[in-house]
Amino acid sequence: MIRTEGLVHRYGDVTAVDGISMTVDDGTFLAICGANGSGKTTLVRHFNGLLEPDDGEVFVDGDPVGADLVAARTAVGMVFQNPRDCFVAATVGADVAFGPENLGLAREEIDRRVESALSAVGMDGRRDERIDRLSGGETARVAIAGALAMEPDHLVLDEPFTGLDWPARQLVRERLESLNAAGTSVVVVTHDLGAVADVVDRVVVLSDGTIAADGPLGAVRADLEGLDVRPP
Repeated sequence: MIRTEGLVHRYGDVTAVDGISMTVDDGTFLAICGANGSGKTTLVRHFNGLLEPDDGEVFVDGDPVGADLVAARTAVGMVFQNPRDCFVAATVGADVAFGPENLGLAREEIDRRVESALSAVGMDGRRDERIDRLSGGETARVAIAGALAMEPDHLVLDEPFTGLDWPARQLVRERLESLNAAGTSVVVVTHDLGAVADVVDRVVVLSDGTIAADGPLGAVRADLEGLDVRPP
């Protein structure tokens, strides 16, 4: 479970997240949406301690994020909007292995995790391929595999469909749906609810750093256009 209590984050004089209290239950599929500048990315970057609150607190599985960042980042995998900016190795396998290696795991366990993660995103047998030769959809899947290799309880993805063609979008979405069905909590930050409309359990809409709507898609649909979110 991920929980925020009175979370506030400021950039100078600008309050990006303003007193948000919310819970992401285990095993849920949640979409966080809102207009540009509404606080979506700032909010989720607190889920594993990439940002530090100016006020309030964040808990992962009952423990404060700040008390053990390694535990938080193991429990909450994060996939960023531009995955190419986050790759740390030249090949698929080396990049996916980077997180587990930094946990100090045995080589056998690292190899198991890499194989399992690549299989989960349909990249079996491609460990030795160069990342700079992959398509946009393939790089998105490698980024997801890198997060999965940490075996997180929760997977957070920031605009995972940006720049992908339709077949790649469908494949990534199917992988996320399968992961969620297997018990992983999935949080997708998106401006395009249509990509996940038929699989999300819950939609949280942000406006000016606060929660403006929260509930099943059917319950918040009427509010979306007024909050600069295109209904699916």
